[in-house]
Amino acid sequence: MSRKGDCYDNAMMESFNATLKGECTDRHAGKSHTQARQAIFEFIEIWYNRQRRHSSLGYVSPLAFEQRQS
Repeated sequence: MSRKGDCYDNAMMESFNATLKGECTDRHAGKSHTQARQAIFEFIEIWYNRQRRHSSLGYVSPLAFEQRQS
């Protein structure tokens, strides 16, 4: 997967960056550096990691998946 010209090498990060740009940074344009950092942190830690439905988990949020498992 790490060869030059392999189109799938960065697919996961490119997908995440597109989601981050479309969902977070476009909505918070023009703010200070500190506010932008806070908005990105909240997007990743609050929504992306906890609330977003993941296809690999059967389209449930990680929190709901963890609650099902315990």
